[in-house]
Amino acid sequence: MPSVLQVEPNPSFTRNVIAAGAGDLKKCCLECGVCTAACDLAPEEAPFPRQQMIYAQWGLEEKALGDPAIWLCHGCGDCTAQCPKGARPGDVMAALRREAIKAYAFPRFMGELVAKPQGLLALLALPALIFAAIALWAPRGNPAPQLEFANMFPIPTLEALFFTVSGLVVVMFILSLRRMLAAWSRGGKRSGILPGLLPAFRAVVTHERFAQCRQGRRRYLGHFLTFWGFTGLALMGTTVGVGTMLGVMRTPLPLGSPFKLSANVCAVVILAGAVILLADRFRDAGKLQHSTYFDWFFVLTLAGVAFTGVLSELLRLGQIAQVMYGVYFVHLVLIFALFLYAPYSKFAHLLYRTVAMACSNGSGKSATSQGSTFAERG
Repeated sequence: MPSVLQVEPNPSFTRNVIAAGAGDLKKCCLECGVCTAACDLAPEEAPFPRQQMIYAQWGLEEKALGDPAIWLCHGCGDCTAQCPKGARPGDVMAALRREAIKAYAFPRFMGELVAKPQGLLALLALPALIFAAIALWAPRGNPAPQLEFANMFPIPTLEALFFTVSGLVVVMFILSLRRMLAAWSRGGKRSGILPGLLPAFRAVVTHERFAQCRQGRRRYLGHFLTFWGFTGLALMGTTVGVGTMLGVMRTPLPLGSPFKLSANVCAVVILAGAVILLADRFRDAGKLQHSTYFDWFFVLTLAGVAFTGVLSELLRLGQIAQVMYGVYFVHLVLIFALFLYAPYSKFAHLLYRTVAMACSNGSGKSATSQGSTFAERG
């Protein structure tokens, strides 16, 4: 007797996916498979996004969010450009990723809070209150003869705060990832991760899959620059933070310091990448990819960190007391928001996509192999 597959559709899930930017999913999609044929990034053995479109249409929440394939999609827009009914499969995949971050977030309410524009005030109020308290009541040593940010925001206090936040973020990422891996296992989609981790890491650092996109080629450079600019800036910040804690460095560093020069270059690289991404979103105007609050929150926070960091340094060098502390205060708030909310924002794509690609590589379904092509490259 043939086995019977029992499913439990969740209509509210479909409504949530549509609200997350998936468009009029129920009315438009014909399940024709053109989107899958158009995607050059989908593994031939497990192509997407047609199957995920069906999951979303029918409210199959557990199957949709427990499918690593939603992370193999890079949002190129090739499928959306070829869809004969304008069902916007690229937007559906992006919405599924957002819903997955919310569903497996630890704690869950943080995923909900970061995903909604109504939560923005609370998200920024927390670090604002923390740094206001530091400026007012943190213990200070003897003030420097010149204007320095440490006169208002003591370095030991900031270091203790940010290293604590970093440790908390790592724990939240691990717990959220465990939830997601458990969902993949329940759906029978999880395979060996470690064997495929090195190829996945190589693909991430080179952005080779972004480079294969036809419609979203401009996004490749923007993502590449922001990725490496942020990586370099995080490395420099961690190195200097550890150095000051050990007493072998003192901030502010001289302008000629290789760490200072590297950090400044990385900040400029981030700004250049962010400008490219923002310009691409404005230029696209929803043709290939709808921009949502979830998208804007991450890219504007990252750009804001880089911009206020450079501006703070220039104001300090100019000893412009009237505004330098205020700009630095905003800089600290944005850094705090970028890191503390990383497991619940688009920042989480970096971890989940890497693990999904490793899972795909480990199963023999190469995440870097190309599927069939619907249209010739332009």
